[in-house]
Amino acid sequence: MKIKSISDIPNAIFNPLKSWAEQSTGNWNILVGVGFLLFMGSAIFAYVFYKKIGQDDERTNKIFLKSSYFMLWAIILCDIIFPKDYMWNIFFLFKYALAILAGGIYMAIQYKKDLS
Repeated sequence: MKIKSISDIPNAIFNPLKSWAEQSTGNWNILVGVGFLLFMGSAIFAYVFYKKIGQDDERTNKIFLKSSYFMLWAIILCDIIFPKDYMWNIFFLFKYALAILAGGIYMAIQYKKDLS
């Protein structure tokens, strides 16, 4: 596949994934299962650090807002990278799993900084 413009880059990256997923229902189920596990793992990870950071106050509000900021940037970046033509629901799942993971990673880093 030849890349002629910037809009062709997501198709060049994700077209092999699309063809692999369409080969059999087992491949499709693997893709959905990995996405769901990533989503659940990210949600648990973010929730654990949300609880570890503690109650809302001046210090934690700043951490939570910055975490939300990183989640927003992850969503915007995924909207730019992921294709809009095919497998929209699967990429929707991965987009929000990665966004929650980004917010959780920021909270984990801040938690480690506060403890040290």
